[in-house]
Amino acid sequence: MKDQQNISDLLASVGRDINETGGFNLEIQPERSQDDLFNNRPGPKLREKILNLPDSPGVYMYLDKHGTVIYVGKAKRLKRRVSSYFNRHHDITRTNLLVRNIVDMRFIVVATEEDALHLENAMIKEYQPRYNVLLKDDKSYPWIVVTKELYPRVFMTREKGLNARYFGPYSNQHSAKVVLDLIRETYPLRSCRHALDEKSIARGKYSLCLDYHIGKCAGPCRGLINPEDYGKYISRVKQILNGETLELENNLQEEMQLLAENWKFEEAQAVKEKYEAVRNYNAKSVIGEAKEEDVDMFAYIENEDRAVVNFMHLHKGAVIQSVNLEYRRHKNEITQEEILSMAISEVQSRFDRDFREVIVPFLPDVEFEGVSFVIPKKGNKRKVLDVGMKNAQQYMKDLEKAAEKLNPERSVEKLMAQMKSDFRLNVEPRHIECFDNSNIQGTNPVASCVVFRNGKPSKRDYRHFNIKTVVGANDFASMKEILHRRYTRMMAEGEPLPQLVVVDGGKGQLSAAVEAFDEMGIRGEVALVGIAKRLEEIYFPGDSLPLYIDKKSPSLRVVQALRDEAHRFGITHHRNRRSKGQVVSELDRIPGIGPATSATLMKTFKSLKRVKEAALEDIAGAIGKSKANIVYGYFHPL
Repeated sequence: MKDQQNISDLLASVGRDINETGGFNLEIQPERSQDDLFNNRPGPKLREKILNLPDSPGVYMYLDKHGTVIYVGKAKRLKRRVSSYFNRHHDITRTNLLVRNIVDMRFIVVATEEDALHLENAMIKEYQPRYNVLLKDDKSYPWIVVTKELYPRVFMTREKGLNARYFGPYSNQHSAKVVLDLIRETYPLRSCRHALDEKSIARGKYSLCLDYHIGKCAGPCRGLINPEDYGKYISRVKQILNGETLELENNLQEEMQLLAENWKFEEAQAVKEKYEAVRNYNAKSVIGEAKEEDVDMFAYIENEDRAVVNFMHLHKGAVIQSVNLEYRRHKNEITQEEILSMAISEVQSRFDRDFREVIVPFLPDVEFEGVSFVIPKKGNKRKVLDVGMKNAQQYMKDLEKAAEKLNPERSVEKLMAQMKSDFRLNVEPRHIECFDNSNIQGTNPVASCVVFRNGKPSKRDYRHFNIKTVVGANDFASMKEILHRRYTRMMAEGEPLPQLVVVDGGKGQLSAAVEAFDEMGIRGEVALVGIAKRLEEIYFPGDSLPLYIDKKSPSLRVVQALRDEAHRFGITHHRNRRSKGQVVSELDRIPGIGPATSATLMKTFKSLKRVKEAALEDIAGAIGKSKANIVYGYFHPL
């Protein structure tokens, strides 16, 4: 079934059923009753078709009332798989919608489940069914081309069809450019598009370009290098493109040493520069072991609405093929094993790969003939898989950033929905406030309140609090005081309360916050949680055990950012207040000088040092002659 001609023949046979409107010719079928629709039961005609399905591998297609293919699926046993859609409600709403829209079906029996996978893949591309998980891909990957000419050219392209040899594909343009830069740095190949042949060169039709004069081209357009010597460069280039860069590095080292032994130092230096370029490339690009001839790897990562599969093919440790495949899906509607199988089939058919052993993070849901799968736990193969996972993660981040730029509100909506779920809220936490206490051995106790709106800091809403009613280092009482002050004032001024309040601390801090909320009567209006620092535990009122949110969850990142910002903001205020307190305390020790006079001196001279150094006349100008004599005399005793 890997034979593309077989797939094409089967697609053609299916296509003969398509009518002029682009849909399938439907048999006249009775309408499904409301009871059938409610209970996901098929109509009489469709039920008969399902009962007569074989227990063989195959592909099935569901059609709607217009004859349009709305879903294509594969099955190891057709009858069991198709029957599973009907006579029950599904956990996924999208699947229930699909079943309600099914009017008719078609199926194709094949020899193996792998055959069914390849045919399903081709038919999804052909019909683009609305309920399928679709590969989102423009099929335009960068390739590096070596043309078949008298003096071959080497360049990057996204189009195939030239009379040339193609190497790749590469996962992105940057990856291909890194290889091209190595080639151009190492070998003087032409970059022009001239149609060079013996006649045009003999006539001197073309002029030498800048690349020749700066040593980047050997000048084939004027016959300054013969095809045989130029062909040696191309052979080395093909080594690089085939991933044989470690061998090339060794060959260049041997050539360099041989030239040096024969006292050809200038030529040896030229080879050394090529050797250094290849060695630097290998240090960055070779990730596997050189003894491994060929290694194939698939890595997988997913989020709520998409999955990314990274495929890499390594030859002697160097990556010579790398592709990222993006699958759009709805959460839980298809397993990761199924998507991995689809990706393997896609790479097989598109790039004509013939796998033997494949490194994977988990087993696909289909057995591929002649292919063994390895799930590495350690060693070199695990290292290769880890690199693939990083590639997939970076590609996912790039997709998310691009989507956020196109629709910033979408990322906010997604974050709010996630936080609502993680923190068991009735509404989205568009407005969140976080509180933190600061004191040193009970001195200068302060507190801070930071505000996030739509997951981002709203600094103009930040507030500082100096603790007024609590004596000593009592964090619980301090927390209760500032919450009272904050929310009684907001309610008195008619300001909307936040949807979520976070207190920095564990059960004790949270209990104090609960008491304050109960006394103010806002416990049912505002959600309340505490975050402990040690293991990032989230505590809820009344729960004895904390909640541990996934460390990679955006919800936890927002709460961590809130906590860290509240701590920073509070520490800054506490440091400033403590500094002022230290200054004022020395002025306050002067008999006859009160707080108002001390404040006037600090406002005038800006620092205690300047007060000490000021002349008597200057001090008198700020606070009067009699008090100036007292201050000056204190700092300048006779």
